[in-house]
This record gives sequence, structure tokens and C-alpha cells, in this order.
Amino acid sequence: MADAPDSKSGARKGVWVRVPPSVLVLSCAILHLSKATFIMWKPKTCKIETLGCKVNQYESQYFREMLELNGIVEANDFESPDLCIINTCTVTHDADAKGRTLIRKIHSRNPNTKILVTGCYAERAPESIAKIEGVSSVIGNKELFLNSLEQYGIDQRPLHITRFDDHQRAFVKVQDGCLLNCSYCIIPSVRPALSSRKPELIIAEIEDLIVSGYKEIVLTGIHLGHYGIDLSKGKPKAQWCRLWHLLEKISDKFPQIRIRLSSIEAAEARDDLIDTIKARPQVAPHFHLCLQSGSDNILRQMRRRYSRQGFIERCKRISKALENPGFSTDIIIGFPGETDDDFKDTCELAREIGFYKMHLFPYSPREGTPAALLKDPVSPQIKLQRRKILEQIEQSNLYTYQQSLLGMRENVLVESKCSLRDGWVEGTSSRGIRIMLPGMIEAIRRKMIPVTISGIYQGMLEAEPLPEPENSIHQLREPVGKKRFNLALVNN
Repeated sequence: MADAPDSKSGARKGVWVRVPPSVLVLSCAILHLSKATFIMWKPKTCKIETLGCKVNQYESQYFREMLELNGIVEANDFESPDLCIINTCTVTHDADAKGRTLIRKIHSRNPNTKILVTGCYAERAPESIAKIEGVSSVIGNKELFLNSLEQYGIDQRPLHITRFDDHQRAFVKVQDGCLLNCSYCIIPSVRPALSSRKPELIIAEIEDLIVSGYKEIVLTGIHLGHYGIDLSKGKPKAQWCRLWHLLEKISDKFPQIRIRLSSIEAAEARDDLIDTIKARPQVAPHFHLCLQSGSDNILRQMRRRYSRQGFIERCKRISKALENPGFSTDIIIGFPGETDDDFKDTCELAREIGFYKMHLFPYSPREGTPAALLKDPVSPQIKLQRRKILEQIEQSNLYTYQQSLLGMRENVLVESKCSLRDGWVEGTSSRGIRIMLPGMIEAIRRKMIPVTISGIYQGMLEAEPLPEPENSIHQLREPVGKKRFNLALVNN
């Protein structure tokens, strides 16, 4: 039956049309053929390779579970996969180079594997990557990339991740995008859209991760401190949902796990956040505050949002509110125009705050950023010298901080065998520092063990296990009535 216009009213009315059987058969065949050519080939095995930050690692885990949901298994190390997804990073020139090297390595070992490239490097330079031999497609945008997988018959999506392979702690992405315009950074151009996940979706994901046995959740994002800006926009303050509100919701819902923040800006370690962490002992007193430089002159050229003194004062407020918190940071070495005095300011600030861990990045210009146009570059030799000085400061800070923790009680998440002692294990404390303790990894892997820190052995803290209280906030219990389902059986 087809619709034809009524001659009087102009409305359409039903008209029966007789169609020959041969036409119907041909139409059905064409429809079947078109669908068959859309899914040209469905892989049976896949490999996922990840470069870069915690957000990339989270997104790769989502890809992995999506493939499983669609009946595709991950190839082992000795198997040539049908499909390989490479999730790239572009934060530095080295990250770009690692991506290209990885693509060529995989293609040379697996010439028949279809290689799909996504991630920040794919978003920034798709034409360049597409020219590399063996690349089948390059799609940086994650939503477009997921849509592109439909051509391989991969069209079912999980609601969220339920585990975090090869990790004893689970990363949970709560936010994406960055609104800042730091002069050296390319990331806002490849992840510009600010987007926060709703709290109820995050809580549902954490609940499944707890069922899978995880006792520490690391909240991560491209700009974690901006979580909830989009969710709160246009609403009265009483209805806001910012990062500290999210911490309250998660810690109130799951008092038995530890929650850790990944890196945040010093300007966003505001009193609301500090007060929330102080009131909830399951939130780790560890702050990875991105410094980049301790010189006001360099900070202005970097277009950072704080001064040297402002950063110091924020750290002091944190230290006053919390018991012996741990501080780590990122520092860029050799930004254009960085003088000996500028570097001295950075060293003095690093000593004053006591960063026990510093991620050190020699500056490399990123095409498309304002800093790439700056003159007066610092030579590679000077960058190397300054790196060695900061590494020495880091070691001194670490030893001083370790000494300050002796005799304290801590909770250690056991992650691996101890590399320094047989019959010992090691893991991460609430303050983010590594601690070893006696035990067998097969029995206590991924368990939260209360300890007393007793000494330092070959540069690592050692501790004695304590009896775990019956009602410890770190004791994990599977939610009553909660059932695990094989991901491949979930139909979204």
C-alpha cells in the first residue's frame, strides 16, 4: 500500500499497488546485499595498544570491553590479530614518534592486520598518520571512532567498564576536554569540548568495579578540576555538582574503598575540595599539582593561572588542613627564555614544597601553540644538566618525606611482588608513596593492608602489617543482591 494525495483535501490516503513477485524478490535481495556490504568483514581477534595518559588507558579499556561484547577476543602476544586499535598521545614530539614507531612495528610483524589509529595524535595529524604503511583508518574523535567500528560488525556498546586489565587500581574517567590556553600545550586543540559525566553514571561504574574486586578508584580527566562546570552552568549554587560534590557522593556511597584524584591544578585545590578530603578519610591525601615552573617570568609566558607565591600558599593550606599530605608534580625543563635564575626559582620551590615525585619533561615546541613561536631556545645540553639537578632534588625530597612517615599507620594497596626482597610485596599508600611489607602476592594481591611504617630499606619504605579491624572502612564487601554478568551477554 502506498500513499497518494487526495484530489480535494490535499491529504494523503492509502492506495493499494500490486507489485509483481519478481520485483519483491529483487528488492529483498538488494536490501540484503546492501546490509552485507556495509559489514564487509568482521574480525575474530583484536589487539589494543595504548600510549599516553590515564584517560587514554581508560578509553582503551572501554574499547576492550566493547570488542568482547561483540564477540571479539583479544589476541595473545604470539598471535597475529585480525584488528589492531592504537590509541595515541600527542602531548610531546616524543609521544608522536612513539606512535609512529608502534604503528610500523605492528605492521611489520602483522602485515595482514587492519590497523585503526585513534587518540590525540590521530586527531591532530590524521593526514600524516594515514601515509604510514599499514594504516587502515585514522579517526581521532572517540565518538566518530566508535561509530566507525560498525563497518566491522562492532555495534554493541557497554554502559561502562567493569574491570581495569593489568592494573590493581581502576581509573575512572569522569571528565573530558580543557578550556585553558597554556601557551605550550596542544591538548586543548585536540580535546576542546568540556564534558562531565553525570554522577549516577560514575557511581554505577564504580559499583561494578568494586564487584570485580577493586579497592582503589582513581578519578581522572583531561582537566579534572573542571569537573561539573558544564553540569552546574545556569543552576543555583545549591544545585551545583563540582569535583568536591562528586567526591562526597562517591565516598558516602562506597565508604569501603579508597578514592584518589589524578592531577589537578593548584588553583583548583580550593577550600571546598580540601574540606571534603579532610572530612572523608577514604579520600587519599595525595595531591599531584602541576607546577611546570617556579619562576613568575616563565609562568607568565606559559599563560599559567597562578604565581609562584600563590602556588606555595595553596600547598601550605593543604598541609595545614591534612596530616602530612604527599605532593608530586610536573615540571617543564628549558622553556624558551628560561634563565639560570628562572631555573633556580623552580629548584627552590621544589625543595620548599617537598615534591617526592616529579615528572620531568624537556620542553619541545608543538606546532600550532603560541610557545612554538618564542625565541631564545634552551640548548639540549642545558636541559639535560637541569634535569639531573631536579632528579637530585627529587631523591632528597623523597628521603626527607619517607623519614617523616616513620612510625605512622597507613593503608597499602598490594600490587606486586617486591623487587628488592623475596617473600615481600609492595604497593601504594594513601599518600601515593611505595611501601613494602612481608607477604605472598598470590594471597594478598589487590588487598588493602593496614600497616605501621617501620623503616627504609634500599630507598623504599618498609612496614609491618597490622590486624585489620572488623569494620575497617577499607574492608570490601560485595553489595547484597549484586550479580555479575558476562559482558558478552549484555545487550545494549
